[in-house]
Amino acid sequence: MRPRTPASPRAAGLLAALLGLLLPFLAFTTPAHAAPTGFRVENGRLLEASGNDFVMRGVNHAHTWYADRLGSLAHIKAKGANTVRVVLSSGDRWTRNDAADVANVVAQCKQNRLICVLEVHDTTGYGEQSGAVTLSRAADYWIGVRSALAGQEDYVIVNIGNEPYGNTNYTAWTADTKAAIQKLRNAGFDHTIMVDAPNWGQDWAFTMRDNAASVFAADPDANTVFSIHMYGVFDTAAEVSDYLGRFVSAKLPIVVGEFGHNHSDGDPDEDTILAVTRQLGLGYLGWSWSGNGGGVEYLDMVTNFDPNQLTSWGRRLFEGADGIAATSEEAAVYGSGSGGDTTPPTAPGAPSASAVTSSSATLTWGAATDANGVTGYDVVRIGGGTESTVTTTAGTSATVTGLTPATSYTFAVYARDAAGNRSQRSATVTVTTSSGGTTGACEIGYRVTGEWPGGFQGEVTVRNTGRSAVNGWTLRWTFPADQRITHMWGGTPTQSGAQVSVASASYTASIPASGSVSLGFTASRTGANPSPTAFGLNGADCSVA
Repeated sequence: MRPRTPASPRAAGLLAALLGLLLPFLAFTTPAHAAPTGFRVENGRLLEASGNDFVMRGVNHAHTWYADRLGSLAHIKAKGANTVRVVLSSGDRWTRNDAADVANVVAQCKQNRLICVLEVHDTTGYGEQSGAVTLSRAADYWIGVRSALAGQEDYVIVNIGNEPYGNTNYTAWTADTKAAIQKLRNAGFDHTIMVDAPNWGQDWAFTMRDNAASVFAADPDANTVFSIHMYGVFDTAAEVSDYLGRFVSAKLPIVVGEFGHNHSDGDPDEDTILAVTRQLGLGYLGWSWSGNGGGVEYLDMVTNFDPNQLTSWGRRLFEGADGIAATSEEAAVYGSGSGGDTTPPTAPGAPSASAVTSSSATLTWGAATDANGVTGYDVVRIGGGTESTVTTTAGTSATVTGLTPATSYTFAVYARDAAGNRSQRSATVTVTTSSGGTTGACEIGYRVTGEWPGGFQGEVTVRNTGRSAVNGWTLRWTFPADQRITHMWGGTPTQSGAQVSVASASYTASIPASGSVSLGFTASRTGANPSPTAFGLNGADCSVA
């Protein structure tokens, strides 16, 4: 999904279309084909290699724009999803995800016991969106990273290209989709293939609906699944039911590959989408976990990738009626159910604290071990005989924020594995925050020196207001929005979510008394660009110029 133009007028005659469900849709026969080695389609259903019916229940994750957020897969799994649709780039519009990165994505999906739907986003709105590429180009990308996908047919579904046509020349979708499928089959791909609808994925002209049978027949493996994206075009129960019902009647496999609770082109009927997919046994993948911009930030399911900050949309999708928690079943290939993994991980090592300020502290601990892999850690605060989770992470460190000055806190850590088993609690660490209201001998100047769509350049000046020199420093701040540093001079940045830590470069390490040094950076952004309001130098709070 990307911000899209308003949908064109829909075809008339909805009542006639609904009545048409009572009549035979078309007569379809399944061509003879070799049995796929992993997922396969039979009688309009998506089956695992074992023959188990598989119904996707999951979300989309914008990996290509947030490559350092792959730990989100553990959080998505922890919310109950069985599938994640991962945004990749062929390199035509965004940074290319190479074979090594794709292999890592697949490995992380498997470690978190998720089925991986991988999609190329550079095709979005082809024919209407500047820079968008063809399905043939997307197929070439898949062939180029095939080494990461061969042998993963039990775990991976290849979604050739996201929303491969806008509202211009979209009738070419049928021939182009057939050709792309055949190109992949000729290159040796045995995976289930997923194809998105044209018209920015919403198929308001019914090109995919009316040509799905011929596209399916063009796949020599008869192993293609169709994906409809439901936004403003699908704002009534009748439209949702009619569209999905026609595919089911025709025994053609269909999933809702994207949908939301709201959109710039209208108000989707998400309650019907969830109810009808449950009734018909169809999969759905909500858009999207976090990181949206361009005016559709309301489609974030969690705020700033924090699994403990579910938005209203996230609560509806994960916890509401017919939502993920209530209807998701883990893929049988992971051996869920009786006889599955019941052994918890070992307890993590005792946490240690560093970079303690008046309002935050960084905790680090030794990794836990598990026969099938640790997928995440829960950091808890202990007090008054109770404990509460303060953050969840896939790594072995976390920064806890929002603390009160001059206050003692006790923290501990639990480990989780992919089956949901939780370890014993680690040993505890007690942290006392520094007093508030005073600052260290430092002053920070922050300014934006240039902006452009999707990015900006900034400058940070670090002033030593003390009476002695500073020799070596670490500067920390938190971005208020979704800014991500892409390059820096004058220091070495590390960014985890919105939190930035910068270590001095050799030529900026020394700051004489009453002196200053400057560092510059470029960064990406998808929405507003507010400035940080608090900075810390070597653990001490700084004043802001």
